[in-house]
Order: sequence, then C-alpha cells, then structure tokens
Amino acid sequence: MKITQERFVREFKKQLAEKFALDVKDAAPIELYQTLVSVVKSGYSEIWRNTWKSYVKNDQKQVYYFSIEFLPGRLLKSNLLNMGWYDVVDKGLKQMGLSLDKISESEVDMALGNGGLGRLASCFMDALASDGLPGNGNGIRYKYGLFKQKFVDGYQIELPNEWLTDGNNWAVARESKAVDVLMGGQVHLIDNGKYLEAIYEGADVIKAVPYDTGIVGYRNDHVNTMRLWDAQIPASEEVKYPTIEDRRRVEDLTSVLYPDDSNYEGRILRLKQEYFFTSAGIQSIIRHYKKYDRPLNEISEHIAIHINDTHPAMCVAEFMRILLDKEHMDWDEAWQQTVKTMSYTNHTIMAEALEKWPVEMLATVQPRILQIIQEIDRRYALELEGKKDHDFIERTRIIKDGMVKMAHLAIIGSHSTNGVAKLHTELLENDVLRDFYELYPERFNNKTNGITVRRWLQVANPELSKTIDQAIGTAWRFDAKKLHELEKHVGDKKLLEKIGRAKLDNKKKLAAFIKEDTGIEVSPHAIFDVQIKRLHAYKRQLLNLLHIVKLYLDLKDDPNRDVEPRVFIFGAKAAPSYHYAEAIIKCINEVANMINNDKTINDKLKVVFLENYGVSLAEKIIPAADVGEQISTATKEASGTSNMKLMLNGALTVATLDGANIEIKDHVGEDNIFIFGLTKDEVLEYEKNHHYYAAEYYNSNPVIKRVLDAFVDGTIPNIEVEGHEIYDSLLRVNDEYFVLRDFASYVQAQEAVSEAYKDKQNWNKMCLINIANAGYFSADDTVEKYAKEIWDIKPNSTEMRGKAKDVYPL
Repeated sequence: MKITQERFVREFKKQLAEKFALDVKDAAPIELYQTLVSVVKSGYSEIWRNTWKSYVKNDQKQVYYFSIEFLPGRLLKSNLLNMGWYDVVDKGLKQMGLSLDKISESEVDMALGNGGLGRLASCFMDALASDGLPGNGNGIRYKYGLFKQKFVDGYQIELPNEWLTDGNNWAVARESKAVDVLMGGQVHLIDNGKYLEAIYEGADVIKAVPYDTGIVGYRNDHVNTMRLWDAQIPASEEVKYPTIEDRRRVEDLTSVLYPDDSNYEGRILRLKQEYFFTSAGIQSIIRHYKKYDRPLNEISEHIAIHINDTHPAMCVAEFMRILLDKEHMDWDEAWQQTVKTMSYTNHTIMAEALEKWPVEMLATVQPRILQIIQEIDRRYALELEGKKDHDFIERTRIIKDGMVKMAHLAIIGSHSTNGVAKLHTELLENDVLRDFYELYPERFNNKTNGITVRRWLQVANPELSKTIDQAIGTAWRFDAKKLHELEKHVGDKKLLEKIGRAKLDNKKKLAAFIKEDTGIEVSPHAIFDVQIKRLHAYKRQLLNLLHIVKLYLDLKDDPNRDVEPRVFIFGAKAAPSYHYAEAIIKCINEVANMINNDKTINDKLKVVFLENYGVSLAEKIIPAADVGEQISTATKEASGTSNMKLMLNGALTVATLDGANIEIKDHVGEDNIFIFGLTKDEVLEYEKNHHYYAAEYYNSNPVIKRVLDAFVDGTIPNIEVEGHEIYDSLLRVNDEYFVLRDFASYVQAQEAVSEAYKDKQNWNKMCLINIANAGYFSADDTVEKYAKEIWDIKPNSTEMRGKAKDVYPL
C-alpha cells in the first residue's frame, strides 16, 4: 500500500496514543522520536521477514561480515530516505506542527565504533542491502562503546557514553537465538576411537544474546540484519556470581570498545571480547545452516565469512573448533571448508594494529582455540618443509617467540586477502606481507574503500543534492557514478553559483552550531579548513597545528597582512592510553584559546576543536567544509574515507600521495587537488637507510625553528609539559612521521589554497569536478566487487539498485 501524508499522520497519532497515551501537542521530543521509529519499523518489518525467507527459499549463499566496530550513526533519516518515505514524513510532521530535524536530534548515535573501520563496516551494511545482496553484520552490542569526549582546561576527558539510557529503538532482542560461549578453564583431548573429544574443565559459560537491527536497502524491498551480541549470565550459572562485582566481570565483556590496553587487565578483556563475538557469531551461523539439513562438507558453497581487520581473526580457529569438536569432521576436510569460507581485509601496515597475543594469554582466554591454532601452525610449517627455506617458514608462522600473530592466522586460514586502496595493496604485496604474497599470489586483491553516497550527500546535504538534481536529474541517487555527468556543466556559471550558495548556507549553519556549542564566533565567509579523523601521530594533526602557529606568528608580525581568513576545524578522539595524542589535543586547544582571544589579528584566523566527534557531528561539518586535510605520512594511511566524504560535498583536498588520495587525484586531475610532501618511495628510502635528521630542518629553516620554539618558550601558554613533549618528539626522537621534512611543502600547498580561493568561480568549478568524481568511491560499487570477486554471492532478486520501488507498504 502506498503511504500518503494523510495515512502517515493518522498512523503516527495512533501509535503515539497507544505508546504514551498522549496527543501530539503534549509529547516530549523523545516520545515523538520513539513513536516515529515505531511507525518506520512497522513499515519495513514484513520486508525484513520476507528477505530472510527468500534467502532460504532460493537457497542463496550469504555473507557474514565480522567487525569489532560498526558506526551507523543515526538511522532515522537514513531509513526514511531508503524507504522512500522521507518527503512524505517531513510534510506530515510539518502538518502536525513538528520538525523532522528536531525530532531526529533526539536519536543518539550508536556507540559501536571509533573511526573509519566502523564507519566503513556500516557503509558496507547499507550497500549490501541497497545492492539487494544477502549480507549480515556481526559485532558487539557495547553498553558504552567508546568514551564521550569532553575538554576540561584543554585536556581530553573520557566520560561514559551512556547511549542506551533510553534503549535502542531500532534493535530487536532475540533471546531464543542465544548461544553459550565457553572461556577459561582447561581442555583435555580424549581419543574415543572415532574422534578426539574435547573435555572442558572449569570453563566459564557466558550467554551471548543477539540484538538484531534491520538494515534497509535503498527503495528495493530488501532489509538485511546487523546482529550485535550482548554478554549475560546464564540462569544455570548465576550461583557462580553472587556479588555485583562478580556479575560485572561478565557484563564488562560488552561494556566498552577498545579497553585500555596499557595494562594486562585491559588487554585480556579485549582478547575476551574478540573471542566472545566471533564464537557467538560462528555458532549462530552453523546452527542456522544445520536447520536445513545441508551437508557440512558443502558449507563454503552456502556461507561466506568476512574478517574485517585482525580483531575477528579467531573466526578461523572457532570455525575449525565447531567442525572438529561438535560435528566431528576430519581435519583436512574441516580445513578445506574453513579456507574456502573465510576472507580477510587488512586495514593497515602499522605494526601496532597487526595484533599479536601472548600464547599464555590466549591459553587463559580459550585453551582449545590455542590448541587448534598451534595445530594449524604446525601443519603449515610441515607443509612448507622442502618448499621454502627455514627463515621463510619462521617469518610466516602464526606462532613465533611466544606470540600468536593474528594477521598470519587470517591470511593462512582464508582464501582471500585484500587491501583497501591501490597503494595499500601494493605495500602489502611488496613489503609488509611480501612473503605471503609470494606463497599465495592468487589470494591477494585490492578493493578500494567506498562510502554511502546516500547518507553523506542526500541525507547530510539536501540543498546540494537538490542543486545536483536540477542540473543532471535524479538518476545519480540510484547510481552514484552518474554524478560524473556534472562535468558536462563546468562552464555553467549559474550552476557554479548555486553550488557556492549551497556551501555558504551550510557554512552558516555550522557557524551557528559552533557559536552555540563553543561560544566561538566564526565567519562563514572564511575558508573552513577541516581535519576530522582519529587522533594519531601518523595522521599528522600536528603538521596542521604547526602551520596554524606559523600563520598566527605571521599575523602578529603584521596584523594588516593580506590573507584569506581561515577557520580551522578539528574533530578527533585520542585513545585513552595514547598519551602523545592527548598532548596534541591539549596543544591544539591552547593554540585555539590563544588565537581566538587575540583581538590584534582581526579575526583573520580562528581555531575550533569540536568535542565528541562522531557520525552526526560529521554530518554537520562535512557539508560546510571548503578544505579537507588528508595529510598522513605517505604509506601510513591504508585508504581513508573522510577524503571521499569531503570531496563528495565539494571540499577540495590537501593531501599527501597516500591511501585513496592517489586515486582521488587520478580522477579529479592534479589541478583540482593540492598535493604535497614525500612520496611512498621517499618515505621507504628514509626508513630503510635511516638518513633522516629532523634537527637539520630545525637548524636550517628559521620558520620551522620559530614555530617549534613557540611550543617551549612561553609563546603558547599553558603547555609547559605538552609543548616540550612535542618539541622532543620532533627533534630528540627524530620525528618518526617526517613532519618537519614535509612542513615547507605543506605551507606551499596551503598558500596555493589561499590563492585559489580568491577566484570564487574557479573555486566552485574545482568543487564541481570533485563532486562529479566522488561517485567512483561509492560503497555500493565496492561491495559489488567484494560480492563477485571474493564472496561469490548474488542479488536477492532482479530488483536491483536503479530499479526502485516508490514506497514500502505501511
């Protein structure tokens, strides 16, 4: 049934009365929000059920995407858009004197992720559904997720993020689908004549309860499932947990994302989390598969399991455990099915993120999993004897020097390993994972990351979206590559003016938000220069800060200096145990205080660090950005996705030749991006020969010397400790990420930005070219490549993206 404005209003009022016994005029925003969610869920619940039924009926192969992070943001507007209800609901709410924008502000971001890894996973969930593909998410239902960030005296303070205070209105608890996860204790193997039986002694039993969220496809009658697991105490085990403190040991398993890994307790909790959600997910998958009496030696033909980064690498061993211990399959057959079922995405070349766990720690968490990994490792080495030399075998083993290398487990135990940008994959094949590439060249492939264009343009930037519609029609809303048709209009002055007006309107909205949130007044006519990403040394927020200090010192020398006014906007969290990143945050905030309160520079420079960066805040910042900072040290950023979101919204990129920046440059052309800094080969040469001496740049460049001295000579107030820490990291520790080496080149690129901004028409033309080429970075297309080249899954029906239904039945 087609939803009409009249029908929506009637249904909304009915559900509001049934849920809260209230009229519209008496309801609070949270009550209005929860009612609207109920109406929306009633609109897709039957579609959700039918999607699952069709998988079974058609015997379709499904993919299960395992990720320790998901970062979906607010779902209300996204679901309304995907259902085709957005305009009808917006008008219906206005008819009742209500605002969709205000109601949606009552929705709290799900605290299930931190940065790009979790956002990518959510983009892929949306894309799987919108491509009509049979895909499921599998993760953890964190009670607090990552912390809520506040600034006190310039320092980052971490507060609990109580996002579940009012519950999660989108999720459905599936108590009947709970599974038991065993941890700790000891395991003995007994040969009963038919198979080796695993006998557990003293293990803790954790009840894993799934909470399912429907992931609505874009106007295609398709709803997939994101399943998140909560840890609970089974009724049969309650006597073992007599005190609140005892119970908390279980509940803490799903309390926070990335426990503090600077101590043993934090590390072992994180390892338990990784086993908990992989075991729960694998058990659930195999249990569901067995319901239909299919042979287990064909499971890889029906099931694909994807390991998103190393955190779920225990999927390999857990899959083997169930096939061996529960289904009594012989080793070779179980291993064959495991490798065919598993695939792995590597997201980084950073050693710190290529997880390694001490053998004794894994033995404490799950001894049977350690036994299986040891046997995989033994057989791997045995198989290579006589084929590879001893050093090669030792370099590539899963267990070495008392450590279990999770990336090695994921590579050896899967049929596919992919990087997430062309450069990143080349680095994996030629450097970081060179030995494995030599061993399994057919398993390696590239899948450059993508973003959900629907959320980051249609939802986040409706004014620009309507401007695009007027220029090229609406087909791009179904196929993002059609944005490329905008390039035919680069000479259309009226269109360029409209793009400029849309940007200015978004900047005015962000300026108003900044004023309300921070008290800082910024001019929407200044360049909005944005760096929004996780705070890490390799992402080089510090390089950005050094440039800001240079600009400030230049203005102090000559307040009448002719410069393009700038507003530098930061959004980032630092891991609680990452002291250096926290020191950078403190320095950014103190520089901001110094600059924003200095009347002598005539508001030509402002610095804003917005608290608690997340998806909803990004939706405010990105449409207003003029410049996107993508300034990581070359080779260190695997791909990046904020670069794609920013270019999609008409921001011009200042970038190193790193990650997907290279592919962005190839699409938009060198004249429409600002490239600077060391190249991959130059960085690798420095790292190989150790010929980089940061002090030489300090001693030979008076600008660098003056800027760095400002951190330690009192020029910047209130950073006595942090200023010296940064100063020493660059000079005494020799500047690990080549900040000083790239500084002069970065300054030149920023000067080019200022010069380009003076010609507004040409600037808008450059923006148009970036928007036009952003469609090549759509998650819809990325996921289609995964589906075809890695997972071997096919769409649920012939109704695909671009063949849309107008509405869903209510």
